[in-house]
Amino acid sequence: MPNPLAALRGLARNPALPGAVLLRLAADDRITPWDLTCRHTWTDEAFDTLAAHPGPEVREALAQSPGATGAQRARLVGDLSIRVLQALLEGPPARWSDPLPGWVHRRLAHHPEPLVRDLLTYLPGTPREVVALLARDPHPGIADAARALLDRKPYEPTSIGAGQAVAFASGGSEWNRERAAADPALPADWVTTLAADPSPRVRLAVSQRPELTEDQRAAIDYPAGQETPLLDWVLAAGPDELRRCARSAHPGLRRSAACHPELPADLVGVLAADPDPAVRALLCAYRADVPGDLVLDTYLTVVSGSPCADSGFAGLSGDDLVRHPAFPRTGLARLMSSPDERARALVTRDPAAPPALIGQLSHDASATVRAAAAEDPRLPPERLLELLEDSPTTTAAAANPALPLPVAERLLPR
Repeated sequence: MPNPLAALRGLARNPALPGAVLLRLAADDRITPWDLTCRHTWTDEAFDTLAAHPGPEVREALAQSPGATGAQRARLVGDLSIRVLQALLEGPPARWSDPLPGWVHRRLAHHPEPLVRDLLTYLPGTPREVVALLARDPHPGIADAARALLDRKPYEPTSIGAGQAVAFASGGSEWNRERAAADPALPADWVTTLAADPSPRVRLAVSQRPELTEDQRAAIDYPAGQETPLLDWVLAAGPDELRRCARSAHPGLRRSAACHPELPADLVGVLAADPDPAVRALLCAYRADVPGDLVLDTYLTVVSGSPCADSGFAGLSGDDLVRHPAFPRTGLARLMSSPDERARALVTRDPAAPPALIGQLSHDASATVRAAAAEDPRLPPERLLELLEDSPTTTAAAANPALPLPVAERLLPR
Protein backbone atom coordinates (compact mmCIF):
# COMPACT_ATOMS: atom_id res chain seq x y z
CA MET A 1 0.00 0.00 0.00
CA PRO A 2 1.55 3.38 -0.99
CA ASN A 3 2.17 6.08 1.59
CA PRO A 4 -1.26 7.80 1.87
CA LEU A 5 -0.04 11.39 2.23
CA ALA A 6 2.57 11.04 -0.54
CA ALA A 7 -0.11 9.62 -2.82
CA LEU A 8 -2.55 12.44 -2.03
CA ARG A 9 0.08 15.09 -2.77
CA GLY A 10 0.76 13.42 -6.09
CA LEU A 11 -2.92 13.26 -6.95
CA ALA A 12 -3.19 16.98 -6.25
CA ARG A 13 -0.67 17.55 -9.09
CA ASN A 14 -2.34 15.11 -11.49
CA PRO A 15 -3.65 17.15 -14.46
CA ALA A 16 -6.09 14.43 -15.52
CA LEU A 17 -8.17 14.34 -12.34
CA PRO A 18 -11.76 15.57 -12.74
CA GLY A 19 -13.00 18.48 -10.66
CA ALA A 20 -15.04 16.27 -8.33
CA VAL A 21 -11.88 14.45 -7.23
CA LEU A 22 -10.09 17.74 -6.71
CA LEU A 23 -12.85 18.84 -4.36
CA ARG A 24 -12.42 15.67 -2.34
CA LEU A 25 -8.72 16.43 -2.06
CA ALA A 26 -9.45 20.04 -1.07
CA ALA A 27 -11.59 18.76 1.80
CA ASP A 28 -8.64 16.82 3.27
CA ASP A 29 -6.86 18.80 6.00
CA ARG A 30 -3.54 17.14 5.11
CA ILE A 31 -3.53 18.81 1.69
CA THR A 32 -2.57 22.50 1.73
CA PRO A 33 -3.88 24.99 -0.86
CA TRP A 34 -0.37 25.11 -2.35
CA ASP A 35 -0.32 21.30 -2.66
CA LEU A 36 -3.57 21.61 -4.55
CA THR A 37 -2.48 24.33 -6.96
CA CYS A 38 1.23 23.75 -7.69
CA ARG A 39 0.55 21.62 -10.78
CA HIS A 40 2.27 22.31 -14.11
CA THR A 41 -0.86 22.42 -16.30
CA TRP A 42 -4.58 22.94 -15.79
CA THR A 43 -7.65 21.88 -17.71
CA ASP A 44 -10.32 24.57 -17.80
CA GLU A 45 -12.71 22.25 -15.98
CA ALA A 46 -10.29 21.66 -13.08
CA PHE A 47 -9.36 25.34 -12.80
CA ASP A 48 -12.98 26.49 -12.80
CA THR A 49 -13.85 23.92 -10.14
CA LEU A 50 -11.33 25.35 -7.70
CA ALA A 51 -12.08 28.93 -8.75
CA ALA A 52 -15.57 28.33 -7.33
CA HIS A 53 -14.24 26.81 -4.09
CA PRO A 54 -15.74 28.52 -1.01
CA GLY A 55 -12.36 28.76 0.75
CA PRO A 56 -10.59 32.04 -0.16
CA GLU A 57 -7.23 30.52 0.76
CA VAL A 58 -7.72 27.94 -2.01
CA ARG A 59 -8.63 30.61 -4.56
CA GLU A 60 -5.70 32.76 -3.39
CA ALA A 61 -3.27 29.90 -4.06
CA LEU A 62 -4.99 29.23 -7.38
CA ALA A 63 -4.44 32.86 -8.43
CA GLN A 64 -0.70 32.23 -8.12
CA SER A 65 -0.54 28.74 -9.59
CA PRO A 66 2.59 28.59 -11.79
CA GLY A 67 0.96 26.15 -14.20
CA ALA A 68 -2.16 28.21 -14.94
CA THR A 69 -2.27 30.41 -18.01
CA GLY A 70 -2.84 34.14 -17.68
CA ALA A 71 -6.28 33.70 -19.26
CA GLN A 72 -7.20 31.07 -16.67
CA ARG A 73 -6.02 33.16 -13.72
CA ALA A 74 -7.94 36.14 -15.14
CA ARG A 75 -11.18 34.29 -14.39
CA LEU A 76 -10.65 35.25 -10.75
CA VAL A 77 -10.90 38.98 -11.52
CA GLY A 78 -14.46 39.08 -10.15
CA ASP A 79 -13.55 37.39 -6.86
CA LEU A 80 -15.00 39.02 -3.76
CA SER A 81 -11.84 38.53 -1.68
CA ILE A 82 -9.30 41.35 -1.79
CA ARG A 83 -6.58 38.84 -0.83
CA VAL A 84 -7.42 36.80 -3.92
CA LEU A 85 -7.27 39.90 -6.12
CA GLN A 86 -3.92 40.87 -4.60
CA ALA A 87 -2.57 37.37 -5.30
CA LEU A 88 -3.91 37.64 -8.84
CA LEU A 89 -2.01 40.89 -9.45
CA GLU A 90 1.17 39.67 -7.76
CA GLY A 91 1.15 36.59 -9.99
CA PRO A 92 2.91 33.25 -9.57
CA PRO A 93 6.22 33.18 -7.69
CA ALA A 94 7.85 31.30 -10.59
CA ARG A 95 9.74 33.06 -13.39
CA TRP A 96 8.35 32.97 -16.92
CA SER A 97 4.71 32.57 -15.89
CA ASP A 98 2.10 33.52 -18.46
CA PRO A 99 1.11 37.20 -17.94
CA LEU A 100 -2.40 38.39 -17.23
CA PRO A 101 -4.35 39.87 -20.14
CA GLY A 102 -4.26 43.67 -20.13
CA TRP A 103 -8.00 43.97 -19.62
CA VAL A 104 -7.64 42.62 -16.06
CA HIS A 105 -5.82 45.75 -14.88
CA ARG A 106 -8.24 48.02 -16.72
CA ARG A 107 -11.22 46.33 -15.08
CA LEU A 108 -9.71 46.48 -11.59
CA ALA A 109 -8.98 50.19 -12.09
CA HIS A 110 -12.77 50.64 -11.86
CA HIS A 111 -13.20 48.37 -8.83
CA PRO A 112 -15.56 49.88 -6.24
CA GLU A 113 -13.18 49.09 -3.37
CA PRO A 114 -10.39 51.74 -3.12
CA LEU A 115 -7.99 49.21 -1.61
CA VAL A 116 -8.13 47.15 -4.81
CA ARG A 117 -7.47 50.19 -6.99
CA ASP A 118 -4.58 51.13 -4.69
CA LEU A 119 -2.97 47.73 -5.33
CA LEU A 120 -2.50 48.76 -8.95
CA THR A 121 -0.31 51.69 -7.93
CA TYR A 122 2.40 49.63 -6.23
CA LEU A 123 2.24 46.08 -7.56
CA PRO A 124 4.37 45.40 -10.66
CA GLY A 125 2.86 44.86 -14.08
CA THR A 126 0.26 47.65 -14.15
CA PRO A 127 0.28 49.15 -17.68
CA ARG A 128 1.13 52.83 -17.89
CA GLU A 129 -2.23 53.68 -19.44
CA VAL A 130 -3.97 52.16 -16.40
CA VAL A 131 -1.73 54.22 -14.09
CA ALA A 132 -2.77 57.31 -16.09
CA LEU A 133 -6.41 56.35 -15.52
CA LEU A 134 -5.78 56.01 -11.77
CA ALA A 135 -4.18 59.46 -11.71
CA ARG A 136 -7.75 60.79 -12.09
CA ASP A 137 -9.14 58.52 -9.34
CA PRO A 138 -11.58 60.23 -6.96
CA HIS A 139 -9.63 58.88 -4.00
CA PRO A 140 -6.84 61.45 -3.42
CA GLY A 141 -4.31 58.92 -2.07
CA ILE A 142 -4.67 56.69 -5.12
CA ALA A 143 -4.48 59.61 -7.53
CA ASP A 144 -1.34 60.95 -5.82
CA ALA A 145 0.38 57.55 -5.91
CA ALA A 146 -0.47 57.12 -9.60
CA ARG A 147 0.81 60.61 -10.48
CA ALA A 148 4.04 59.87 -8.60
CA LEU A 149 4.51 56.81 -10.79
CA LEU A 150 3.89 58.82 -13.95
CA ASP A 151 6.29 61.55 -12.83
CA ARG A 152 9.05 59.19 -11.80
CA LYS A 153 12.35 60.56 -13.04
CA PRO A 154 15.07 58.55 -14.76
CA TYR A 155 17.68 56.94 -12.53
CA GLU A 156 19.33 59.37 -10.14
CA PRO A 157 22.00 57.97 -7.80
CA THR A 158 21.33 58.47 -4.11
CA SER A 159 24.07 59.91 -1.93
CA ILE A 160 24.79 60.43 1.73
CA GLY A 161 26.70 63.59 0.78
CA ALA A 162 30.40 64.27 0.49
CA GLY A 163 30.89 65.10 4.17
CA GLN A 164 29.23 61.94 5.43
CA ALA A 165 30.98 59.85 2.79
CA VAL A 166 34.38 61.13 3.93
CA ALA A 167 33.45 60.50 7.58
CA PHE A 168 32.51 56.92 6.71
CA ALA A 169 35.61 56.42 4.54
CA SER A 170 37.93 57.50 7.35
CA GLY A 171 36.23 55.40 10.03
CA GLY A 172 36.93 51.97 11.41
CA SER A 173 33.69 50.32 10.30
CA GLU A 174 34.19 48.07 7.28
CA TRP A 175 30.46 48.36 6.46
CA ASN A 176 30.63 52.18 6.52
CA ARG A 177 33.75 52.26 4.34
CA GLU A 178 32.08 49.91 1.86
CA ARG A 179 29.08 52.25 1.71
CA ALA A 180 31.31 55.26 1.21
CA ALA A 181 33.26 53.44 -1.52
CA ALA A 182 30.13 53.24 -3.65
CA ASP A 183 28.79 56.72 -2.92
CA PRO A 184 28.84 59.08 -5.93
CA ALA A 185 29.79 62.08 -3.77
CA LEU A 186 33.01 60.53 -2.42
CA PRO A 187 35.94 62.84 -3.36
CA ALA A 188 38.47 61.44 -5.85
CA ASP A 189 41.35 61.35 -3.35
CA TRP A 190 39.28 59.16 -1.04
CA VAL A 191 38.39 56.89 -3.96
CA THR A 192 42.12 56.35 -4.43
CA THR A 193 42.58 55.72 -0.70
CA LEU A 194 39.78 53.13 -0.49
CA ALA A 195 41.04 51.40 -3.63
CA ALA A 196 43.87 50.12 -1.43
CA ASP A 197 41.71 49.44 1.65
CA PRO A 198 42.59 46.27 3.59
CA SER A 199 38.99 45.02 3.22
CA PRO A 200 38.23 43.07 0.00
CA ARG A 201 34.60 44.20 0.25
CA VAL A 202 35.62 47.86 0.23
CA ARG A 203 38.01 47.38 -2.71
CA LEU A 204 35.26 45.54 -4.64
CA ALA A 205 32.84 48.43 -4.06
CA VAL A 206 35.42 50.95 -5.31
CA SER A 207 36.15 48.85 -8.39
CA GLN A 208 32.50 49.07 -9.48
CA ARG A 209 32.24 52.88 -9.50
CA PRO A 210 30.89 54.22 -12.81
CA GLU A 211 33.55 56.88 -13.44
CA LEU A 212 36.52 54.50 -13.43
CA THR A 213 38.30 53.49 -16.62
CA GLU A 214 39.07 49.85 -17.38
CA ASP A 215 42.72 50.45 -16.49
CA GLN A 216 41.75 51.96 -13.14
CA ARG A 217 39.51 49.00 -12.35
CA ALA A 218 42.25 46.55 -13.30
CA ALA A 219 44.67 48.28 -10.94
CA ILE A 220 42.43 47.50 -7.93
CA ASP A 221 42.96 44.17 -6.17
CA TYR A 222 39.28 43.26 -5.88
CA PRO A 223 38.00 39.67 -5.30
CA ALA A 224 36.95 38.71 -8.83
CA GLY A 225 35.06 35.54 -7.92
CA GLN A 226 33.02 37.04 -5.10
CA GLU A 227 29.27 37.51 -5.25
CA THR A 228 28.41 41.00 -6.49
CA PRO A 229 25.21 43.06 -6.23
CA LEU A 230 23.35 44.28 -9.29
CA LEU A 231 24.49 47.84 -9.95
CA ASP A 232 21.73 50.41 -10.41
CA TRP A 233 23.88 52.62 -12.62
CA VAL A 234 24.52 49.74 -15.02
CA LEU A 235 20.82 48.75 -15.10
CA ALA A 236 20.01 52.36 -16.08
CA ALA A 237 22.91 52.74 -18.53
CA GLY A 238 22.39 54.16 -22.00
CA PRO A 239 23.42 52.24 -25.15
CA ASP A 240 27.09 53.28 -25.27
CA GLU A 241 27.71 52.85 -21.55
CA LEU A 242 25.89 49.51 -21.59
CA ARG A 243 28.22 48.25 -24.33
CA ARG A 244 31.25 49.22 -22.28
CA CYS A 245 29.86 47.39 -19.25
CA ALA A 246 28.99 44.26 -21.22
CA ARG A 247 32.54 44.09 -22.56
CA SER A 248 34.25 45.13 -19.34
CA ALA A 249 36.89 42.92 -17.77
CA HIS A 250 35.08 43.41 -14.45
CA PRO A 251 32.59 40.54 -13.83
CA GLY A 252 30.37 42.72 -11.64
CA LEU A 253 29.68 45.10 -14.52
CA ARG A 254 29.01 42.23 -16.94
CA ARG A 255 26.65 40.55 -14.47
CA SER A 256 24.61 43.72 -14.14
CA ALA A 257 24.67 44.27 -17.92
CA ALA A 258 23.16 40.79 -18.35
CA CYS A 259 20.08 42.03 -16.43
CA HIS A 260 19.64 45.30 -18.35
CA PRO A 261 16.02 45.55 -19.58
CA GLU A 262 17.10 46.86 -23.00
CA LEU A 263 20.11 44.63 -23.66
CA PRO A 264 20.45 44.40 -27.47
CA ALA A 265 20.55 41.04 -29.23
CA ASP A 266 24.23 41.23 -30.17
CA LEU A 267 25.22 41.74 -26.53
CA VAL A 268 23.00 38.81 -25.53
CA GLY A 269 25.23 36.72 -27.79
CA VAL A 270 28.38 38.19 -26.27
CA LEU A 271 27.30 37.53 -22.69
CA ALA A 272 25.98 34.05 -23.53
CA ALA A 273 29.60 33.09 -24.19
CA ASP A 274 30.93 34.83 -21.07
CA PRO A 275 33.47 32.80 -19.05
CA ASP A 276 31.79 33.81 -15.77
CA PRO A 277 29.01 31.32 -14.84
CA ALA A 278 27.16 34.02 -12.88
CA VAL A 279 26.89 36.18 -16.01
CA ARG A 280 25.43 33.28 -17.98
CA ALA A 281 23.03 32.36 -15.18
CA LEU A 282 21.79 35.94 -14.79
CA LEU A 283 21.29 36.17 -18.54
CA CYS A 284 19.06 33.09 -18.33
CA ALA A 285 17.22 34.61 -15.37
CA TYR A 286 16.36 37.85 -17.14
CA ARG A 287 16.22 37.11 -20.87
CA ALA A 288 13.87 34.94 -22.89
CA ASP A 289 15.93 35.21 -26.09
CA VAL A 290 19.01 33.27 -24.96
CA PRO A 291 20.27 30.15 -26.75
CA GLY A 292 18.57 26.96 -25.60
CA ASP A 293 21.91 25.20 -25.09
CA LEU A 294 22.91 27.94 -22.64
CA VAL A 295 19.79 27.33 -20.52
CA LEU A 296 20.42 23.59 -20.52
CA ASP A 297 24.10 24.04 -19.67
CA THR A 298 23.22 26.46 -16.86
CA TYR A 299 20.75 23.93 -15.46
CA LEU A 300 23.35 21.16 -15.48
CA THR A 301 26.46 23.06 -14.41
CA VAL A 302 25.43 26.09 -12.36
CA VAL A 303 22.23 25.37 -10.49
CA SER A 304 22.93 22.67 -7.95
CA GLY A 305 19.68 22.97 -6.01
CA SER A 306 16.31 24.65 -5.86
CA PRO A 307 16.47 27.52 -5.21
CA CYS A 308 20.06 28.37 -6.04
CA ALA A 309 21.90 29.31 -2.87
CA ASP A 310 23.96 32.02 -4.58
CA SER A 311 21.96 35.24 -4.61
CA GLY A 312 24.38 36.43 -7.27
CA PHE A 313 22.34 34.18 -9.54
CA ALA A 314 19.16 36.08 -8.61
CA GLY A 315 17.71 33.13 -6.72
CA LEU A 316 17.61 31.11 -9.94
CA SER A 317 16.27 27.58 -9.45
CA GLY A 318 16.25 24.46 -11.54
CA ASP A 319 12.49 24.77 -11.96
CA ASP A 320 12.94 28.32 -13.27
CA LEU A 321 15.27 27.00 -15.94
CA VAL A 322 13.15 24.10 -17.15
CA ARG A 323 10.24 26.57 -17.46
CA HIS A 324 12.41 28.96 -19.46
CA PRO A 325 10.96 29.70 -22.93
CA ALA A 326 14.29 28.74 -24.54
CA PHE A 327 14.78 25.48 -22.64
CA PRO A 328 15.24 22.78 -25.31
CA ARG A 329 12.27 20.43 -25.70
CA THR A 330 13.82 18.04 -28.19
CA GLY A 331 17.06 16.08 -28.40
CA LEU A 332 17.16 15.41 -24.67
CA ALA A 333 17.19 11.65 -25.18
CA ARG A 334 20.92 11.99 -25.86
CA LEU A 335 21.39 12.58 -22.12
CA MET A 336 20.37 9.00 -21.35
CA SER A 337 23.98 7.91 -20.84
CA SER A 338 25.01 10.95 -18.76
CA PRO A 339 26.57 10.21 -15.35
CA ASP A 340 24.58 13.17 -13.97
CA GLU A 341 21.22 12.03 -12.57
CA ARG A 342 19.65 15.44 -13.25
CA ALA A 343 20.63 15.12 -16.91
CA ARG A 344 19.11 11.64 -17.21
CA ALA A 345 15.90 12.87 -15.57
CA LEU A 346 15.53 15.44 -18.37
CA VAL A 347 15.09 12.66 -20.93
CA THR A 348 11.43 12.42 -19.91
CA ARG A 349 10.93 15.99 -21.20
CA ASP A 350 11.79 14.91 -24.75
CA PRO A 351 8.51 14.27 -26.61
CA ALA A 352 10.37 12.00 -29.05
CA ALA A 353 11.71 9.66 -26.35
CA PRO A 354 10.16 6.21 -26.97
CA PRO A 355 8.14 4.45 -24.23
CA ALA A 356 10.83 1.77 -23.96
CA LEU A 357 13.35 4.44 -22.96
CA ILE A 358 11.00 5.78 -20.29
CA GLY A 359 10.56 2.26 -19.00
CA GLN A 360 14.33 1.88 -18.82
CA LEU A 361 14.63 5.11 -16.85
CA SER A 362 12.05 3.84 -14.37
CA HIS A 363 14.65 1.23 -13.27
CA ASP A 364 17.48 3.78 -12.90
CA ALA A 365 19.65 3.58 -9.80
CA SER A 366 18.72 7.20 -8.97
CA ALA A 367 15.42 7.86 -7.22
CA THR A 368 15.36 11.29 -8.91
CA VAL A 369 15.42 9.67 -12.34
CA ARG A 370 12.86 7.01 -11.38
CA ALA A 371 10.53 9.73 -10.08
CA ALA A 372 10.82 11.64 -13.38
CA ALA A 373 9.90 8.45 -15.25
CA ALA A 374 7.04 7.72 -12.84
CA GLU A 375 5.30 10.96 -13.86
CA ASP A 376 5.58 10.24 -17.60
CA PRO A 377 2.35 9.02 -19.26
CA ARG A 378 4.43 6.93 -21.70
CA LEU A 379 5.40 4.61 -18.85
CA PRO A 380 3.95 1.09 -19.24
CA PRO A 381 0.83 0.79 -16.99
CA GLU A 382 2.11 -2.17 -15.00
CA ARG A 383 5.36 -0.35 -14.21
CA LEU A 384 3.42 2.75 -13.16
CA LEU A 385 1.53 0.72 -10.56
CA GLU A 386 4.79 -0.72 -9.27
CA LEU A 387 6.27 2.75 -8.82
CA LEU A 388 3.10 3.87 -7.06
CA GLU A 389 3.83 1.29 -4.35
CA ASP A 390 7.49 2.35 -3.99
CA SER A 391 7.92 5.16 -1.43
CA PRO A 392 10.51 7.28 -3.32
CA THR A 393 8.27 7.42 -6.42
CA THR A 394 4.75 7.32 -4.94
CA THR A 395 4.08 11.05 -5.29
CA ALA A 396 5.34 11.20 -8.88
CA ALA A 397 3.37 8.09 -9.90
CA ALA A 398 0.18 9.49 -8.37
CA ALA A 399 0.71 12.66 -10.44
CA ASN A 400 0.91 10.67 -13.69
CA PRO A 401 -2.05 11.60 -15.93
CA ALA A 402 -2.16 8.00 -17.18
CA LEU A 403 -3.01 6.73 -13.69
CA PRO A 404 -6.38 4.94 -14.04
CA LEU A 405 -9.19 6.86 -12.34
CA PRO A 406 -10.35 3.83 -10.29
CA VAL A 407 -6.82 3.54 -8.86
CA ALA A 408 -6.78 7.27 -8.07
CA GLU A 409 -10.14 7.03 -6.31
CA ARG A 410 -8.93 4.13 -4.18
CA LEU A 411 -6.13 6.39 -2.91
CA LEU A 412 -8.59 8.99 -1.66
CA PRO A 413 -9.81 8.90 1.95
CA ARG A 414 -13.34 7.62 2.29
